[in-house]
Amino acid sequence: MKAAEMNKKFVAIMGSGPGVSAGVARKFGANGFTVILLARNPQSLQLRVSELKNAGIEAHGIVADASDAQSLKTAFARIHAEHGILDALVYNAGANTIANPTVLDPADLARDFSINVVGALSCAQLVAPSMIERGTGSILFTGGLLALNPVASRASASISKAGLRNLTFTLGDELAGKGIRVGTVTIGGAVQPGTFFDPDLIAEAYWDLHTGRSTGEILYVKP
Repeated sequence: MKAAEMNKKFVAIMGSGPGVSAGVARKFGANGFTVILLARNPQSLQLRVSELKNAGIEAHGIVADASDAQSLKTAFARIHAEHGILDALVYNAGANTIANPTVLDPADLARDFSINVVGALSCAQLVAPSMIERGTGSILFTGGLLALNPVASRASASISKAGLRNLTFTLGDELAGKGIRVGTVTIGGAVQPGTFFDPDLIAEAYWDLHTGRSTGEILYVKP
């Protein structure tokens, strides 16, 4: 890590796209963070990085697959070597097979769960030790209202988001008192610019969790 990097703040966002991830990247970037995007698709990743750089935000992209443990280990080892300890991790990767429980292929459920929950656990495990050693940091997850209000046709996402929500609470319980903030933004609607669920508005919730203005879970739903 270069000496010039020592005083910078870094956020890694797993799952890079034009929605929530982009909003969170802009919010943290506007507050002086260097943004490190991780995603499976190199072309999409580079597009997102270029958009941030054009907005005056320092950004880097690393190809990583949320369903591949070795890919994640390699990516986070690179982050640590090049940038040091992260100040924040935002896990926004997700998969959703649309099918009722009676016809949901178990293989599809396992794949979705691997991305939605196992990948989140893996990323948290890769960043938590160094955050604990330093005594500061935040680990944030993108949840969904299906965790609380499951829907038959979205059985896979309902199961996965419930698992992710409980990962948040158990991880938060373990890390309580260690200086690490753990939280989830439970989003209750379709993310779309210009609406209540605008990515830039939703990003405020992640910032509130990171800064400690809010704790645990933010239910982002219409009043």
